[in-house]
Amino acid sequence: MDSRQLGATGTRVSELCFGTWRFGRRTGGVLETSQEDAHELLSAFADRGGNFIDTANVYGDPNGTSERWIGNWLETRDRSDYVIASKVYFGFDPDNPNGSGLSRTHIRNQIDGTLDRLDTDYLDLYYIHRWDENTPIEETLQALNGLVEDGRVNYLGASTMAAWQLTKALWKSDVNDYARFDVTQPLFHAAYYEDVAEYLDVCADQEIAVCPYSPLAGGFLTGKYERDDPDDPKSVRAPDGSRGSFDERFERFYLSARGWSVLETIQTIADDVGATPPQVALRWLMDQSEFTCIPIVGARTIDQLDENVVAAEISLTADQHDRITDARYDEDGNIIKT
Repeated sequence: MDSRQLGATGTRVSELCFGTWRFGRRTGGVLETSQEDAHELLSAFADRGGNFIDTANVYGDPNGTSERWIGNWLETRDRSDYVIASKVYFGFDPDNPNGSGLSRTHIRNQIDGTLDRLDTDYLDLYYIHRWDENTPIEETLQALNGLVEDGRVNYLGASTMAAWQLTKALWKSDVNDYARFDVTQPLFHAAYYEDVAEYLDVCADQEIAVCPYSPLAGGFLTGKYERDDPDDPKSVRAPDGSRGSFDERFERFYLSARGWSVLETIQTIADDVGATPPQVALRWLMDQSEFTCIPIVGARTIDQLDENVVAAEISLTADQHDRITDARYDEDGNIIKT
């Protein structure tokens, strides 16, 4: 993989970011990714030119496991070679009434724990994991600005919020001369069931990098799912052990008439360019022209990681890219909403 500028910042990152939400995560009591596998995946990602790693304080069981495993892996490497991102918002300590949200107290407590688990003096990128309706955004931004000023954080990011919330936060940062959000992390992919055009327009206008999570729609855009009923977009045949077979959110988040339309187009284009559907889906994101787009991939195996990395090597024509975009719309030019 080559590197590219992280939005308007002076930092360069790999074309794909490696997401570590599965590290130490248990589903149905089964460990998804062990520490040994996690370290092998991180090493493989680095060997293929990857330097951008995403985690959060609540990833893993118990909370903080993912950060700790990344910190262990970094012990034998040059910390400055990597761009590490983590997040704050969700409850870390259920017994602490101030153990969640974006208050000054919670942010200051959590950054210390994150840095300790990662065994590092600084974090390259610190996201707010969600918008906190119970804390004034000025308090949050002032606390985050302090972390930038004292060198514990280089850049700030925002994950999953409405366009108006992002706009409000940017305005508050500007009028108070606080460090502003340079990166966003929305749920965004070619087949997304919601229209996030307004949100992305803000990112484009403000030169904010976009790092979408779940860029393959929870595996839907890999092509391994089949539509079970042509009249019901929520009806699907899911392979045993796949996310669609056990994740109750899969239907709500990833299955829609728009999604099936996009998937069909992606599969056709994949055949035309000699690639796989996930490679084409990732390339469509990477080729966004209005803003820097760096998808976050969460491979479980090195084979999956290798397939994702090949997305950096394939090319889509402007026509092919537009065909995927246009598959989101019906014959009358209206975005498919079901």
